[in-house]
Amino acid sequence: MRDHPARLIAKKRDGGELSAVEIADLVSGVVDGSLGDAQLGAFLMAVCCNGMTEAETTALTLAMRDSGRVLRHEHVPRKKIDKHSTGGVGDKVSLVLAPLVAAAGVAVPMVSGRGLGHTGGTIDKLASLPGYRTDLTIERFQHVLDQCGYAMMAPSVELAPADRRMYATRDVSGTVESIPLITSSILSKKLAEGIDGLVMDVKCGRAAFMKEENDAVALMEGLVATGRSAGIRMAALLTDMDHPLGLALGNSLEVAEVLAALEGQCPDDLRAVTLALGVEMLLLAGAAPDAETAMATLERLWRDGVVRQVFRHNLELQGGDLRVMDDPAVLGCAPVVVPVEAARPGFVADVDPLALGHVVVDLGGGRRQPSDPIDPHVGIVLKKTLGDAVQSGDVLAFVHARTATAAHDAAPRVLAAMPVGDERRRRRSIVLRRMA
Repeated sequence: MRDHPARLIAKKRDGGELSAVEIADLVSGVVDGSLGDAQLGAFLMAVCCNGMTEAETTALTLAMRDSGRVLRHEHVPRKKIDKHSTGGVGDKVSLVLAPLVAAAGVAVPMVSGRGLGHTGGTIDKLASLPGYRTDLTIERFQHVLDQCGYAMMAPSVELAPADRRMYATRDVSGTVESIPLITSSILSKKLAEGIDGLVMDVKCGRAAFMKEENDAVALMEGLVATGRSAGIRMAALLTDMDHPLGLALGNSLEVAEVLAALEGQCPDDLRAVTLALGVEMLLLAGAAPDAETAMATLERLWRDGVVRQVFRHNLELQGGDLRVMDDPAVLGCAPVVVPVEAARPGFVADVDPLALGHVVVDLGGGRRQPSDPIDPHVGIVLKKTLGDAVQSGDVLAFVHARTATAAHDAAPRVLAAMPVGDERRRRRSIVLRRMA
């Protein structure tokens, strides 16, 4: 480091604004180790307490991006547009969205993460596809992108390495909630992908990282502003995570739902979010003159089976077992499946995504710690959703478990998360706000 880190940390602690050069100096210390763990924690706490200006957040994002390799996809002439979700329960949108947008002529280089806690990760879902490889070299990633229009890869040590250490330190230093730190973490990795534009899916609700709408809007505004300052096109949707997305919760169960969705059998909420994000991606790429045209294009490609063909091509290129396209049983299944039945007639009064997400984790389908193993086959499949009429004995959901004990322990928790009442309730709009 060129400057003494204590001086820069004290400057931020006292509410000063750091220059781009000073921020780059700190980030270089993160990567080469000259910034100690205590110093990094102190810097992150100073940012968490005092915030950052837009210029500082942009400088931090770019310094983190430039801490490793920044991809250039000159061999792919199409616009490169990605999507990022802040995470939720049952969120398998990327698996349908990427081939959908690629089918419309937009390249989608997607570096995705693993799940932690009650939120699932795209890489974990893909790992439940037999043979599918996400540990691609950058060269292979670029080849797949060129060949089929989209590629899915786990985070590479070559991309934004500063974020890896900063993210881990945030987790143990009580600085996870800082909007500038969240923004720079997300965008540094996405900018390193070599994209022209990014659509953010910011979740809001009980199972979202940002539970309150005003906090989610602040994060959305910060992401859009910083992304634009960093030189890419941005759009964002605020979407509902007060209830699960789709009907399947758990990795291979969600992949099975995706395979059915590619055939046209898609839950309404999953379809709505996927199409809404796809429209924004096409608009950012200039692949459609307006939202109506973009929507019509995406609906046609989905209806005519083109999206399924693109998904199959990607599956082949990334080593997946093609038999799964015609026989989802190739995914495998949990040995124990137990129904959860309504105890009384009425209407489903709630479907608590946070409670259900924790059940999936306890079944072995999620992680409490980053090193925890994942059981791809366990989870929950909903048979009823909010507002559905039920009779006593109707199946509300199925629990998929490794053992009978685990299934029977989970069943009453699922029942408590899906109470039946006398009043019919409706879900709020799935897309709450748009920023473009």
